[in-house]
This record gives sequence, C-alpha cells and structure tokens, in this order.
Amino acid sequence: MLSLRKLDKNIVLAPYTTYKIGGPADFFLEVRTKDELTEAVLFARREELSFFILGTGANILVGDKGFRGLVIRNGASHFHFDGESLIAESGATIAELIDACVEKKLSGLEHFVGIPSSVGGALRQNLHFLAPDRTRTLFIGPLVKSAVILDEKDTIRTVSNDFFEFGYDDSILHCKDITVLEATFTLVRTNSDEMKKRIEKNLTWRLEKQPQLDKFPSCGSVFQKIEGVGAGRLIDGVGFKGRQVGGAMISDKHANYIVNTGTATAQDIIALIELIQEEVRKKTGYALKPEIGFVGEF
Repeated sequence: MLSLRKLDKNIVLAPYTTYKIGGPADFFLEVRTKDELTEAVLFARREELSFFILGTGANILVGDKGFRGLVIRNGASHFHFDGESLIAESGATIAELIDACVEKKLSGLEHFVGIPSSVGGALRQNLHFLAPDRTRTLFIGPLVKSAVILDEKDTIRTVSNDFFEFGYDDSILHCKDITVLEATFTLVRTNSDEMKKRIEKNLTWRLEKQPQLDKFPSCGSVFQKIEGVGAGRLIDGVGFKGRQVGGAMISDKHANYIVNTGTATAQDIIALIELIQEEVRKKTGYALKPEIGFVGEF
C-alpha cells in the first residue's frame, strides 16, 4: 500500500527530461508495471495530490521551481505481439518497440524512429513525422487499434481508436484526466530490409536537419506547425537563428528548436519563446503557439 512516507521527496527533475531543465518535485515515484501505474494514480487522487506522469521527458518544459505534487515516472514497459498486433504498456519507448518490430518484420512504427517518446506520450501528442516522400505527415493515431485506460471515475476500461479524437499534436488526453495503461497497435507484415532502409533514411534526415539531443538538449519542436508556412521558416525569416537568451539558444540547424547550451533555465526558454512570438507577429502577422507542455512552477 502506497503512503506519502514511501515516496521519494524533493527529486530534481532536470535529469529526467530531454531539456535537462527543471526543479524538484515534492514527491517522486517510479513505477514498473501498468498495475503499479494504476495504483499510483489512484493513490494521488485519493490523497488529493496534483500529479504528473513522466515518460521520456520530451516535448515538455519543467519549471525552475519544480512540481508541487507527485511526479510518477512511468517505467511500465512490457510488450508482446499477437499476430500483426503489438500490445505495449504506456511506458514502453517507441525506440525499443521499433527494434522489436524490425525483428518481427512488422511495419508502421519505424516511421517515428529517432523520436524520444513513450507510448503514452505518443498517444497524447498523436506522434508524427514526415512520410518517406517528405511531402506528407504520418501520424501514429491510425495505427492505434485500442487502448486500456484508467478513466476519470477510477474505472479501467478498453477504448477504441475513435475515443482519442486524434488531431495534429492533439488528442482527448489534453483535456481529460485519463491515464493510458496499455495500447494495441495494428501493424503490417513486410520485408525487414525495407524497414531498415527507411529507418536509416529517417535517421540521416534528422541528423542533417535537426540538432541532436546528445549535444544540444531540447524538447523537440517548440511551436505548432502553421500549414503551408512552417514555424521554423517564419523564425528563420525574421533572422532569429542563433538568437540567445541566457543559456537558451535558437538552433542554427532548425529554427523551431530552442536548445539548452548547458546553463539554460526554464525562465530563459520562456523569455526566448516570448521574444520569438513577438517578433514573428510584428514582422509577419502570424501568431506562433507552443506545442510543448509546461509543467510545474516557473
């Protein structure tokens, strides 16, 4: 039985995020199974604790003052195959699932190689990347057959694809207190050599076009795409590549990436975001909207 006494306290969150930024959480708990994840969420609700479920720590900015409540680090990563379906717990990473799918010669997830996401995060954001022809966007939503969730009424139930109302960088998970415990993906049997070629091409494209996390910590793209224009092109167009506030800098490689040069704070990132929005609005008329999540106190 969980209790406040059993939780880790005042754990700095920066090492658990791809930005390497973020203050301490009041309480911190790592879970390893979907049952432990369920127990943790139910505990937080029962204790009336604010809680946040942390996957790979990508696509978020954690405030310098940390998080008042419980951060649940989701390590529930068991998965298995059933024919051409992949059933995975929500803490499994897309990277490890891709490796397993290549071995099984099951195609679909390899399009998202190089994206640091868990299954839960992928469903929340409707994970996406450019199709091999680089003219279309592929989303993970169509691969989702069903999912097991813990709903707002503390009920565990299975829901279909339609439940998630997938959109661009969006799903029902943004507006309802729902926890994904497990998801089932429908894949297509194919030649593993073709999958490996696709993976290699995508990774090469990313290396050429995007700053790499090992050298330039970031949260990925900061602003939502503006159809037919592109947020990065707008930022580049106003001459902001390389612009810096404190330890936060707009990448020279991709203008929609704000990177941590090593000393960035959340406040540096926020200040640079606001500066970009102001300049782009003033010079182009477009309003850039962040696609990342802001977690905790700033």
